[in-house]
Amino acid sequence: MTGYIDWSTDYDIFDKGYIENPFSIWDDLREKCPIAHTDRWGESWLPTEYDTVTKMAREPELFSSREILVVPPVGVGTGPYGVTTGAPISVDAPVHTWTRRQLLPAFSPRAVDELEVFTRAWCRELMDNLVRKDQADIAVEYAQQIPAQVIATMLGVPTTMKDQFTTWVRNTLEAGLANPELRIQARDELQVFFMSEIIKRRESGSTDDLIGELVHAEHEGEPFPDDLILGMCGLLLIAGVDTTWSGIGSSLWHLATNKEDRDRLVREPELIPSAVEEFLRAYSPVTMARLVNDDMEYQGCPMKAGDRVLMAFPAANRDPKHFDRPNEVIIDREHNRHVAFGAGIHRCVGSNLARMEMRVAIEEFLARVPDFELRDDAEVTWAGGQVRGPRTIPVNFNKKNAH
Repeated sequence: MTGYIDWSTDYDIFDKGYIENPFSIWDDLREKCPIAHTDRWGESWLPTEYDTVTKMAREPELFSSREILVVPPVGVGTGPYGVTTGAPISVDAPVHTWTRRQLLPAFSPRAVDELEVFTRAWCRELMDNLVRKDQADIAVEYAQQIPAQVIATMLGVPTTMKDQFTTWVRNTLEAGLANPELRIQARDELQVFFMSEIIKRRESGSTDDLIGELVHAEHEGEPFPDDLILGMCGLLLIAGVDTTWSGIGSSLWHLATNKEDRDRLVREPELIPSAVEEFLRAYSPVTMARLVNDDMEYQGCPMKAGDRVLMAFPAANRDPKHFDRPNEVIIDREHNRHVAFGAGIHRCVGSNLARMEMRVAIEEFLARVPDFELRDDAEVTWAGGQVRGPRTIPVNFNKKNAH
């Protein structure tokens, strides 16, 4: 860990030690200070118990979703559209209610089933390139490539822009969290890009993709305003890419470092859906923020209006009061009511899609490369803060068993 930190009164979610191994920190906090506090990155609170995190998530009257980043917002930027709202995730009722309802059909089980054929074909294309090699960075060359392609297809924007999407995502949720100028630049570029797409749909009348549906949607007889559509498009791209590639990457990292689990899933591929749920629990990527609405004392903590509460769903999923052997990854775990996708009215609308992408990504990888492991000289790097996941996973392939 980088220097001494009193995690109960001065935690730092961007500390290298926290990003690489937060689990022991959460365990310690649950025992000593289950709702920690810090003045770093703006004043905030960090609950680590399952019951507290889920209770807070279901109390929107006390904890607002109008700002969900784990750091304070930055200025309006230099682009022509100012600050937009990433509905439905960063708004409260009633706007949350009708914007979420608008998105539900696109992420329904039926819609996700239709996307699975495309996702599987894309994973196989990626694997065609990987199996020609003896080693690869499976975070960069595989996990990172899948969600950007899927979300671009849903939105109806060029899939050839995957690298640009990745840059925007990382400059928003990774480097940009600690670098406001970078975050503003990414936001401005995203808005200019999506505004051009909105204009195209408006001129053509097309509703063949998700942007087209939003452009021509109405609420109480009025079309959605441009700033709302911009915010929703930006949310779908950023949230739909970073969280899922982190989930896929964490799963593959686990399999690269746990031969027994890897071999078992190769022998029993019917266990992969169960393994996906366990990977989501054990390596939950997302921490969301809420804002305290009014001064109050909450479980003995003197919270002030405007304080951030970091909804540590990953910590909740390691709470020994709710999960047997919580720090072990048990790929056939029977009772697994994890909250990797959140809880309450803001539970992730894209959970069906994320589950499908993770399952298909693992199925297709193991079908082609059943035996792989971290390179001896591998340096696995992790991103953290808002979304935790591996950004580099250098592995060797055992070519005798590759297909």
